[in-house]
Amino acid sequence: MSLRTRPSRRPRGTAACVLCVLLLAACGPRAPSPVERQAEQAAAQPEPAWIAPLEREVEAIDAQTPGRLGVYVSRFGPQAGTLDLGGGRAWYLSSTIKVPVAVAILEAADAGELSLDEELVLSQSDFVDGAGDMLQHKPGERFAIATLLEKSLRDSDSTATDMLIRRIGQERLNARIADWVGGGFGEVTTILQVRYDAYGALHPRVKELSNMQLLRLRQAEAGEPRLQALAEALGVARSDLPAATLQEVFDDYYASGRNAARLPAFARLLERVVAGELLSEESTALLLGHMRAISTGSRRIQAGLPPGADFAQKTGTQQQRACNVGVLDAARGRGGATVVVACAEDFGELAEAERAFQALGRALAPLAASARAPG
Repeated sequence: MSLRTRPSRRPRGTAACVLCVLLLAACGPRAPSPVERQAEQAAAQPEPAWIAPLEREVEAIDAQTPGRLGVYVSRFGPQAGTLDLGGGRAWYLSSTIKVPVAVAILEAADAGELSLDEELVLSQSDFVDGAGDMLQHKPGERFAIATLLEKSLRDSDSTATDMLIRRIGQERLNARIADWVGGGFGEVTTILQVRYDAYGALHPRVKELSNMQLLRLRQAEAGEPRLQALAEALGVARSDLPAATLQEVFDDYYASGRNAARLPAFARLLERVVAGELLSEESTALLLGHMRAISTGSRRIQAGLPPGADFAQKTGTQQQRACNVGVLDAARGRGGATVVVACAEDFGELAEAERAFQALGRALAPLAASARAPG
């Protein structure tokens, strides 16, 4: 990979902290994140020792892998600091958007606006392709919000996620994200809307297709067979769809900025969760517990971490896009937790991105070990 989008090596020491504060002030009224506040307090101290070696290792990982890699790491505690190799640009988040959805639901539960015991009725219009078992259930079945939350986070079930977004409201979800992080996120939509937006650019009648017709498109192999299946569903000739390839369809969609974010913005969300600033203690524990137990993360950062490392995480994957976000040693909170946000794009085979994430896990291993050390 080439770090073509990576900013130049960041300034060091006290001057760097002053510069960061000025830049943050210029971006608007956003309050600093917990890590940023710790870094300001430690401005007179030398740069934390973990930053330079980790930067070198990430650069080496990037150079050895096709496509582009973005990484952001922030550390609480005595070694508070950040490493931003995200290029100052937005990265497509895919299923990692399920974390802010969960935070919005839990925040509403903490406020007494909904109950996790409340049941939502599965509608046929809720079905959307993806992992998990909700597609095996029948319309009319009822699911507690707590169950849907678990399925969304642990199994990355997109149907469960869209039901949660339906309950909280997409407009409110985006307003809450803006309040939490102060900017840096594009519009977050339902997973189903991603499909309508991506394919909708090809033909005006895509909006007339049912969600079940879009769901059946996944029966066709990714690539030209899927575009042919879309033309058949629309009742038009393949030549009526202007895209030359499926990748072109999704590249155009990614350029819209929806369901994307700058890596520091996503990190701010995780930092505020870990610091206990967004949710009650009980809701924070529930969220992190689900993230520790996900079924989709064994081949990414976690695979490179020491056995038994505490990593609360979420993964996301879409056409030539993959992300892995999470918190190392979340139980340490402000005393030594480490937030990691990593995304890859245009990597060819998914295995290439997974190898890059695993290598990142190995590079982060010293942080996990030192975070668990006494004192």
